Amino acid sequence: MKYLEVKNVQDLGCQFVNNPNRMIGQDGAFSIPLNGKSLWFFGDTLIGERVLGESLWYLSGEAVGPDDMSGKGTIEKMLNNTGLLLPDQCAKDGLWDYKYICDNDGNIRTLIPLLENEDLNRIRVWCQHGVYLDDKIYLSFIKVRMMEQSLVEKKSRSNNILPVNFEIIGSGLAVGMEDDWKFQRIIHNDTDILWVKDVPHFGSAIFPNYNENKLYLYGVLMDSKGVQKCYVARVGLDKIEDLDSYEYLISQTPEWSSDINDAMAVFEGAPSEVSVSFNSYLNCYLAVHSWGTTPRIVGRTAPNLWGPWSEPVELWIVNKKREKPLPYPLLIYAGKEHPELADENGKIIYITYIEFEEYFPHLVKVTLE
Repeated sequence: MKYLEVKNVQDLGCQFVNNPNRMIGQDGAFSIPLNGKSLWFFGDTLIGERVLGESLWYLSGEAVGPDDMSGKGTIEKMLNNTGLLLPDQCAKDGLWDYKYICDNDGNIRTLIPLLENEDLNRIRVWCQHGVYLDDKIYLSFIKVRMMEQSLVEKKSRSNNILPVNFEIIGSGLAVGMEDDWKFQRIIHNDTDILWVKDVPHFGSAIFPNYNENKLYLYGVLMDSKGVQKCYVARVGLDKIEDLDSYEYLISQTPEWSSDINDAMAVFEGAPSEVSVSFNSYLNCYLAVHSWGTTPRIVGRTAPNLWGPWSEPVELWIVNKKREKPLPYPLLIYAGKEHPELADENGKIIYITYIEFEEYFPHLVKVTLE
């Protein structure tokens, strides 16, 4: 196993900006390998026009708040989660050959739609990772409840209130196929929430280990002190829809338990978005994530999917300056690797991140030492 060290980095800029679908911003950007291509899965996606120099999140000086943004300002439509298809390609000059998943009228559409009892002004379904198994596509999602600004301000001890705020309800899975891109949520005990808000929100990263016939899932939970911790679960490849078959890591021996309350954290500092891959150049597993909501994007290595994971190594520090001041701090998040884009056996990797004002997946090429 080689030591993780960066040789050089190249900023390839915002991706998917020049699209024919009038998409003006989206976050998330998880990639899920399919046959000869990959599905990119996004969170909130905005359709309309952007005004140069104006924030998407402040209209006439007021925060957009929790409501659906459709019809506000120059935003014609807001979609909770969307996807595009990216054929296998070289990424050294950016990602140019892609096609959004659309409805019959050619408009970008939601992959996991809201249910009839979910208020679009309060409930959002955001993307996590996913996996392709036996011609089925499993998408992981996190469900959140949007919060009124007044309630957030009352609870907060900080003056830096974000223009959009939420609380987590939990996470779950949806299953569908690529012939129609229609996804149905998996239900357990009459609910689509498989992992409730007080346990790790599994599906932040998913790794199929075909040698073991196991699926490994990573989930993040913020503790009472505000520290974000990552946990590991596993399940048989053919049991992904059976929540009672999941086991949770409880020691590095390794030991596993069917009781999620026994689960141990394998590392800290990762938000709800992370990637895990096997890097052949390093001859070990590589996890990539943002360091909280700071400009740092870090990597960790481990000999096994469960760890032990190394201390974080800086892969890239986002250097972003605002053109004009805004009443909330710089927000960098969603750092992750896209291993299907890697070159030279994993010596060159590609990572994306989101800066909230820029609000496009930003691609970075990292060459390892």
